[in-house]
Amino acid sequence: MAKKTGKKESVTALKPLDDKTHIFGAGEVVDQEIVNTLELNFMPYAMSVIMSRAIPEIDGFKPAHRKILYMMYKMDLLNAPRAKSAKIVGQVMQLNPHGDAAIYDTMVRLSKGYEALLYPYVDSKGNFGKAYSRDMMWAASRYTEAKLEKICKELFKDIAKDTVDMVDNFDNSMKEPALLPVSFPTVLINANTGIAAGMASSICSFNLEEVCKTTIELLKSKNHDVSETLLAPDFAGGGLLVYDRDVMEEIYRTGRGGFKVRARYSFDKANSCIEITEIPPTTSIEAIIDKVIEKVKTGSFKEINDIRDETDLGGLKITVDVKRGTDPDKLMRKLYASTPLQDTFSCNFNILVNGVTKVMGVKEILLEWIDFRTECVRRRTLFDLNRAKDRLHLLRGLEKILVDIDKAIRIIRNTEEESEVIPNLMIGFKIDKIQAEYVAEIKLRHLNKEYILKRLQDISNLEIAIKDLQETLDNPKKIKQIIAFELKEVIKKYAKPRKTEIVYSTDIEEDEEQEESVPDYPVTLFFTKEGYFKKITPQSLRMSNVQKLKEGDEILLTVESSNNKELLFFTNKCQVYKSRVSDFADTKASVFGDYVAAKLEMEQDETAVYMAVTDSYKGFMMFFFENGKAAKVEMSAYATKTKRKKLIKAFSDKSPVVSFLYIEEDKEIVLKSSAGRLLLVNTAVILPKTTKDTIGVSVMTLKKGQKLFGVRDYIEGEFAKPYRYKSKNLPAAGALPSADDVGEQLTL
Repeated sequence: MAKKTGKKESVTALKPLDDKTHIFGAGEVVDQEIVNTLELNFMPYAMSVIMSRAIPEIDGFKPAHRKILYMMYKMDLLNAPRAKSAKIVGQVMQLNPHGDAAIYDTMVRLSKGYEALLYPYVDSKGNFGKAYSRDMMWAASRYTEAKLEKICKELFKDIAKDTVDMVDNFDNSMKEPALLPVSFPTVLINANTGIAAGMASSICSFNLEEVCKTTIELLKSKNHDVSETLLAPDFAGGGLLVYDRDVMEEIYRTGRGGFKVRARYSFDKANSCIEITEIPPTTSIEAIIDKVIEKVKTGSFKEINDIRDETDLGGLKITVDVKRGTDPDKLMRKLYASTPLQDTFSCNFNILVNGVTKVMGVKEILLEWIDFRTECVRRRTLFDLNRAKDRLHLLRGLEKILVDIDKAIRIIRNTEEESEVIPNLMIGFKIDKIQAEYVAEIKLRHLNKEYILKRLQDISNLEIAIKDLQETLDNPKKIKQIIAFELKEVIKKYAKPRKTEIVYSTDIEEDEEQEESVPDYPVTLFFTKEGYFKKITPQSLRMSNVQKLKEGDEILLTVESSNNKELLFFTNKCQVYKSRVSDFADTKASVFGDYVAAKLEMEQDETAVYMAVTDSYKGFMMFFFENGKAAKVEMSAYATKTKRKKLIKAFSDKSPVVSFLYIEEDKEIVLKSSAGRLLLVNTAVILPKTTKDTIGVSVMTLKKGQKLFGVRDYIEGEFAKPYRYKSKNLPAAGALPSADDVGEQLTL
């Protein structure tokens, strides 16, 4: 912020030629609070980016996408032959004033030729580049042609029937739709990413048939489990999706998370080469080749002789020449681990709904889409109802003319002034002005009984239609039935088999041998209340054992261990992060140590609250909750065959955790309530569970307003009469400490 001087400073501006060229305040330098600058200048820009550029809406489109598709629809490119891309871009500039290059780039990404979308909207001809190549650029717009794909019929279905709001374009010269009345959930059908100011969106694509079937089930019951019908994401480039049920359910529930996608390959034994034909959607051919070459140069992959891009008109193909006798599956496992041949797709289902950004899970998105589509169908039905009523009204007037056609002709012929024709017909047949105008506009050749009788036959049909339309408006169930029927029709017309194959993480073979041998030596581990970790060798501790800690911090755990053991860090968000002691550098007592949350890349506002050290996953994790319950979970529940670094639902979140305890074998512990009562329990009486997030069993009986205060190991001999604090049955209230034991109590 500029230094405040208390007065305005100005610089001399050029003398204006006349009054018309002078701009008020030009050349003037003014002190301004940074907060005001942000509010007046940055905030409107940020809101514009969020609302009008980067975040998709519930119809699945950003404004730029919607403008291009709508203008192509107005150009009749749904039925007409392809038009030059340059012509399309020129027309779209009536709605989008951001320049032809930006419009063409956006249209390319919607095209079939670019291969970025699972269900492309633009039928392209010519070189439109490839999504999987960084260097394969598309041709200029004057060389390519495009039209709308057939699936776009579902985007503009009944758009002329007031199904969505029409708004002015940037210069108020024409109207454009605020949203498209899509008849299926396009928001989940095609991948969509965007970076706004202060927020972003990243939506993966799903198979159309799976999404539509899930939506139909949600129309029947909002309690439907979406994972039963929506198997997993599906990408245009195929690949293999590494499926982890816990991770996928978390994404479905919260709209956030990430899953791994790996390349598909085959081995040509005759030529001793690996052929890669499908890659993850987050990388490119060039990025993969560059990384493999880098690894080969460092000596990590001595089995590889050559790697090259053999992509042609037949599609993507990366060929890796390997030495004779190489195990291709083992080599690919190594490549998956250290190159973009396996990459993570990060999900952030951030969508604009009624002008507000919301991060939603899959079910919530589909329920929002159902609400949106219900309103579209309701407006369409109302439009048809009003049109039918208007038509019926006109035919009722025509019906009265049938009584005496000669009279109608006589009235018109005998009326001296044209302006009196309508009033005279209204008086002569007791009809209103609209009906009279309709009768007056009928051609003379149609004023015969046959023509009129044919028109009157429509009255009964219109009455039936009006009744049916009114019943639809009055009955939400009928609207849901219409939506479900239309979804089934979409499935019949456009459903395609999955392109991305699902492979389960538990079925993936991992190399048993480590890439690097980890040296093993004794260390002492320290874990603090604020989530800091130190690994110190005995030699370093002998030199200095005075621990440096942040103000207010304290050491919670001190464990003598070795460098090759595993660490489990339990967090305040009921998750556990797995690491190895060797992943942390040796340090000294005179430093703060590693902040675990940052080291293990935990979520925002997530911190480690407990550390367990193991190598065999024997024993139990015990969780003691404020409500007096205790959960005993077998440590093996946290062991995984894969190298997963994070496990969700590591323990129950139904009640706050008072204490964590890792025990290799059962022992006696002391529980203390907020009322001061003590309960001596042997952990063997608490039965173990294999479900990590079990709510546990009641151990300590608490009165209203009381809670479990603390848990500690029992020290042999600390109680004069230990049986006072034991109970044959659990839960138990425990006992207040006796006079003999008060002085012996340790602080919990």
